[in-house]
Amino acid sequence: MERRTFLKTSALASVGLALSGTAAFAEWKPRRPVSIILPYKAGGGTDSYARAVASASDGLFPVPFVVVNKPGSSGITGAVEASRSRPDGTAVLLTSAGSFLLTSLLRETDVTPLDSFRIVAQIGKLTTSLMVPMNSPYQTLDDLVADIKARPGEVRWAHTGNGGFHHVAGQGFLDSNDLEAVGVPFKGGSATRAALIGEQVDFGMIGIQQAAGFENELRPLALNSDQRDAFMTEVPTFAEAGYDAVDVSSPIIMFAPKDTPDDVVAGLEAAMKEITESEAFINAMAERGNAPVFLPGPEAEANLRAMKDNVSSIIGALKSQG
Repeated sequence: MERRTFLKTSALASVGLALSGTAAFAEWKPRRPVSIILPYKAGGGTDSYARAVASASDGLFPVPFVVVNKPGSSGITGAVEASRSRPDGTAVLLTSAGSFLLTSLLRETDVTPLDSFRIVAQIGKLTTSLMVPMNSPYQTLDDLVADIKARPGEVRWAHTGNGGFHHVAGQGFLDSNDLEAVGVPFKGGSATRAALIGEQVDFGMIGIQQAAGFENELRPLALNSDQRDAFMTEVPTFAEAGYDAVDVSSPIIMFAPKDTPDDVVAGLEAAMKEITESEAFINAMAERGNAPVFLPGPEAEANLRAMKDNVSSIIGALKSQG
């Protein structure tokens, strides 16, 4: 509990509060509740962001934000519905943009993140971590790499599904370091974590926040990021550990239908900035081992386009294997 309190305090100090009442609605004045279409089942990592937004919006704005779960087809079902919504700001899509991007690159989809929507803002980020069971003989990444080299094609690793960003991040790490291991897909982060804890595999690639509350059962060895996690600061990045990796993560991004006017997009962006800077949102995320990561629409879009370029060779390889 003391650690949680410390984390909350640190997050508040680093982000700072900038509440400004109705400033977010200076240009855009919605008269109906805003539906946040969440293209996954309730209870996942992205869902927690959506519900934190809805909760933190209460009292800040004249209309509520309401979460509407629309799972199916790896997030595409909800994305299609959001793209067909009225472009007036009363229905938006909040999704794991890395997963959305990769799905649209690996197969034909009716919508894509960069062509079918306007990007409002990024409010968070899911980052992949390489983890091993606590009882694993691998104490460091060097230990694991040495064993993979000694037994090419025998070491087994878990991920959350073929083509997902954890899968692509893991394959990118292996390819970048000329390593060969056997990937084993599971359905989602909790199932992958359970497989790791049960020692069904040798290592796994899952979100760093999945280790929160399981510190006695999991050992993160490296983080697929350019900087360390805000909470699990003891985990080095792949670069710090001396290994190459592919820069792929999953920013949590809010999208609006493509024809949404500029003033509405600006109003939504301002609202998301205010919400992510609120104490309620910061504390809700800290409870889940996450920190707000706000970026305005243009920066979030630029990063997503850069990610598309970074994963192009891996996507090509995965397509040829399929």
